[in-house]
Amino acid sequence: MDPLVSVVIPTYGRPEFVTDAVQSVATQSYSRIELLVVDDHSPEPVAPTLERVDTSRLVRTVVLRHDENRGANAARNTGIRESGGDIIAFLDDDDWWQPTVVEQYVETFRESPPDVGLVSVGVRVEDTAGRQIGAHRPNFDGDPLDILLRGTLVGSFSRFSVTRDVVEKAGLPDELLPSWQDWEWQFRLARHCKFASVSEPLVVRTEGTHEQITDDFEERRDVSYPRILARHRDAIAAERGRRGERQFVALLSRTLGTSALHAGRYSTAISYLLKSLRSDPTQLQTYLFLVVALGGPLTNRYGRQVKRRLSGVF
Repeated sequence: MDPLVSVVIPTYGRPEFVTDAVQSVATQSYSRIELLVVDDHSPEPVAPTLERVDTSRLVRTVVLRHDENRGANAARNTGIRESGGDIIAFLDDDDWWQPTVVEQYVETFRESPPDVGLVSVGVRVEDTAGRQIGAHRPNFDGDPLDILLRGTLVGSFSRFSVTRDVVEKAGLPDELLPSWQDWEWQFRLARHCKFASVSEPLVVRTEGTHEQITDDFEERRDVSYPRILARHRDAIAAERGRRGERQFVALLSRTLGTSALHAGRYSTAISYLLKSLRSDPTQLQTYLFLVVALGGPLTNRYGRQVKRRLSGVF
């Protein structure tokens, strides 16, 4: 029998967008899907809105609601705990899927070695008129931890699925992180499985139609940065030695530096970018971002475009 795929959609306060996400799951070409929508205590419950979407082709559809707002990872974890599939896929409420995403996930797992526990797909970014303004095509060939340390990212939760076995080994997504939630979990997953990818952009993200979730820079600096550093630094040093540890510190510092740059905090950006270079002076992207930070507002707009092209994260 084909494996059951559990799709988890966390949502908060965006009923007009989550319906499109649910519709894209309901019209998948693959038949054995269960859908779990977790309403993270939206101001108005989303369940009545979702009743308008025909999900009769799915194995089952469950809408769960938290009794208080607990954050996106808490919602994802509620969905994971309530799910029964051998494969678990995620979709953010402001993204939607092309019809063959789940079919591609299943086929890639079937065709991959048994140590593959994560499959990612590409993303297409559109403007409000439906024109493509960006795309990212993943390619994971080699050790996933080494790939992540080089700065190649899997991307948001909407772009990957995992096996239940690897979730049990790596643990659930960290509910205490206010940002970089997908990234931190991928570092844990990389220590327990190999990654595979489908380069076709099967996830669609539209920019400019609504206020998309952004993370406060202070939370990144004061919570996410030290928490991720403490959780992974020693483990990476044990597995990859001093060189791997320095790569990790450099990557995390550069990521925080570019976040400061995006927030217009140029002196702070320069500080973290320099810290990144002290840890690993071979990461050429960091020099480029440092030049942008030194240029201040004049170069920042172009720096954002460069960051998108280099990282593939939108």
